[in-house]
Amino acid sequence: MKTVEPLGELERRLINRYQGGFPLAGRPFARVAAKLNCDEAFVRATLRRLLKEGWISRFGPLYNAARMGGGLVLAALEAPEEQFVEIAEQVNALPEVAHNYRREHQLNMWFVLATARPEGIAEAAGRIESHTGCKVFIFPKEREFYLGLWLELDADGGCHTRSLTEMPRGAEVPLDDLDSRIVASTQSGLPLTEEPCATVAEQLGCTAAQVIGRLEAMLRSGVIRRIGLVPNHYRLGLRGNGMTVWDIPDERTASIGETIGALDFVSHCYTRPRHLPHWPYNLFAMVHGRGREEVKEKVAEMARRIHGDSRGHDVLFSTEVLKKTGMRLV
Repeated sequence: MKTVEPLGELERRLINRYQGGFPLAGRPFARVAAKLNCDEAFVRATLRRLLKEGWISRFGPLYNAARMGGGLVLAALEAPEEQFVEIAEQVNALPEVAHNYRREHQLNMWFVLATARPEGIAEAAGRIESHTGCKVFIFPKEREFYLGLWLELDADGGCHTRSLTEMPRGAEVPLDDLDSRIVASTQSGLPLTEEPCATVAEQLGCTAAQVIGRLEAMLRSGVIRRIGLVPNHYRLGLRGNGMTVWDIPDERTASIGETIGALDFVSHCYTRPRHLPHWPYNLFAMVHGRGREEVKEKVAEMARRIHGDSRGHDVLFSTEVLKKTGMRLV
């Protein structure tokens, strides 16, 4: 078996610094190399290695389907154990499925559906129900309190989460044909060439300046959440991953959501609809830790912050990554 080299200091600095804020320029890797006091070729070679060995899952723009006028929802189904593998393959075969996880719950398969049009969500869910025979529960985001998983690696091999402050967003900008083609070309990642925007431009028959300008505009408007590398938190040591769900009185969700979303160990926090009588929970918050016990300690801290406002809660630990890709929106 091939030995995988551990991460070095410059590799850790690259991951810590460029999960967002990657420069949009003619030769962006040269700018990154200057910041890290290393060689441009080293930056590109390092990114290739990080991708190949699974330290990061992708590199490039992170697109926001809702800001593009598309649909984006969390969904779940109950797969009979004897059919679980077959149903996972059927769900994963749909290009609208971006992420899919096995979680410990009666609803044991949780996935993200992303579509170019909002009505595409119901169509995709209908195909899944037709193919699998399983009812699909749809959990659209009602209100977002926090979204931003940023990891910090230390010299001892530790991995910690920290809060991420995203840039203020301007007005939504409708996408024209060139924008849509840029999204289609980059939603799976940026090319690791000396001039990635020039490479994209050559493929699309436009100029590098146009690609850079359009990406900058999409970043300002929020169509792109951020541009950078996406760490694989499992590979980096955060093997405890729990989706915490809470039954909060509707009139208290705004206050509780702000409180929970502000915790530095919470990477996602939303309100989503209940599905009574099967699902009483309306506040979702994702927590990561080095193991289950660390996650449970963080959940206990959340419970202390919520006090008596929770009428019940659960933690759905993920036990298997079934699919994890970037959004395929156009």
